[in-house]
Amino acid sequence: MLELANIFALDIGAYAIMSNHYHVVFHIDREKAESWSQTEVIDQWHQLFSGTLFSQRFSQGEELSTAQQRLLNKDVEEWRLRLMNINWFMRILNETIARKANKEDNCTGRFWQGRFKSQALLDEPALAACLAYVDLNPVRAGMANTPEESDHTSI
Repeated sequence: MLELANIFALDIGAYAIMSNHYHVVFHIDREKAESWSQTEVIDQWHQLFSGTLFSQRFSQGEELSTAQQRLLNKDVEEWRLRLMNINWFMRILNETIARKANKEDNCTGRFWQGRFKSQALLDEPALAACLAYVDLNPVRAGMANTPEESDHTSI
């Protein structure tokens, strides 16, 4: 989760990994994503996916035709949007976890029961309440006596 956040323009404000689910509080860093150069967006995307023929050639320093560059520009802007999108983050995170668990258990299928749920936090009181909820969740679930004693959390 933390490694993936370094690729995306998302900051993790808090997280708690529970026995059958997890909680994450994100901040979308639009300024960061919008400040990335074309090369930086491609480099970030290539950490996740192979990209396109044109992005591969661009990364290797090959010169692209005007038409090829125009197509690459379109892809880069789509990737920039995806790299600041919580849906894309969760898709990649959950798929990665499912692949590892399936390999370990020699099976196939989804790891999590359903799609993730999200809630926009529109003001500071909502953010503070959500951060407290995430930090206290392992205590409430009986997994730890205090937030500081909980494993696999941001606290």
